[in-house]
Amino acid sequence: MSLTDKLNLAGLSDVGRRRSHNEDSIASDPGLGVAVLADGMGGYRAGEVASAIAVNMVMDEVRDGLRQFRPGETCNPSGLSQQKLLLKSAIDKANATIHQTAKSQPQCRGMGTTIVSVLFYDDRITVAHVGDSRLYRLRNDEFEQITVDHSLLQELVDKGFYTPEQARESLNKNLVTRAVGIDSDVEADIQDEAVEPGDLYLLCSDGLTDHVLDEEIHLTLAKYGDNLSQAASVLIDMANENGGKDNISVILAGAAKPFPSSRESWYTRLLHWFN
Repeated sequence: MSLTDKLNLAGLSDVGRRRSHNEDSIASDPGLGVAVLADGMGGYRAGEVASAIAVNMVMDEVRDGLRQFRPGETCNPSGLSQQKLLLKSAIDKANATIHQTAKSQPQCRGMGTTIVSVLFYDDRITVAHVGDSRLYRLRNDEFEQITVDHSLLQELVDKGFYTPEQARESLNKNLVTRAVGIDSDVEADIQDEAVEPGDLYLLCSDGLTDHVLDEEIHLTLAKYGDNLSQAASVLIDMANENGGKDNISVILAGAAKPFPSSRESWYTRLLHWFN
């Protein structure tokens, strides 16, 4: 089932004010309900290689995987849903490719990337992420960070060494503890969330969140949420006006209508039988 008329998507990536090239990569497909954002790191231009590999591979793997989905199958021997397994497999393959490329090409040695990816289906969203690129949700004027950063700073906050307010001023905010391609294996955090009509989701790199407070992002999305392209542009401008020290990337996804699966569960059919 195409989600083109049920899901609005807009994305924008900007080099910022201080960098000479953009190491972020973004991609989305509203028909399939998939969006991916990656923030690369490494030697000279190696970061943009890593992020591009990650985004392109995840998009390709999701497209191929969705063609092979079997209606009615909700899980597999791993215990994961098809959607979770698909995003996990895609990130694992991207990790292997980036890691091998870094080993075989000296100019790419040490490269890696963060990633946050989402897949919408059956009035749900599956989220997979590695690193400190984030997913937020705006629902009924409540703005919430859905992902948890894989960073040294987040670990220190979790252990009580920093408050979230103190963390914003730390010089160690960009030290990630997990990234795609650095090691031979990587563990992505994967979760499912229910989607409601009117929900607005924001995928972003730390080039946005390092320069714009969550409260300011919330107000911007509330003001411009009816025009996602404009909202994305305003967020980029705000980050640049506040310094623009890093590349800045955002993808916005708005749930315009419900998108339940065309197949009914056995439980739903049973309820219909007795009603």
